[in-house]
Amino acid sequence: IMKGSLLMRMLRRMVFGVAVLILGGSYLLAVAQQNNGAGAAAGCFACSGFMGFLIAMFVLNIAILVWVARDAKARGMDSAILWMLLVMFTGIIGLVIYLFVRPQGNMIQCPNCHNKRLQASVKCPHCGIGA
Repeated sequence: IMKGSLLMRMLRRMVFGVAVLILGGSYLLAVAQQNNGAGAAAGCFACSGFMGFLIAMFVLNIAILVWVARDAKARGMDSAILWMLLVMFTGIIGLVIYLFVRPQGNMIQCPNCHNKRLQASVKCPHCGIGA
């Protein structure tokens, strides 16, 4: 399960990448306006950078959805799939709502199945064995 600090580092890197892509892409598109082979190559590179950004955003969304589903299950929430769908359709707003609504507490490792669960839970949501 991803920790909050890891998610924040990933988001910071994504913002930095977007800034580099926008600045670099603007320069490359300006070079592409010239009628020579270097301009065409720069335009192709800028387009592939944009496609790479779209693919990275898609992968990040899938990673966030998987994290929400796993975290909701580890916290004993019966509606893990519904939370995942909410985050999928509402994006960052749904993720913020989930982070405020989810049960708070320390996560510990279950001695039976070795999955994470809330320390305050009576039984493990993964294997059903009591604490």
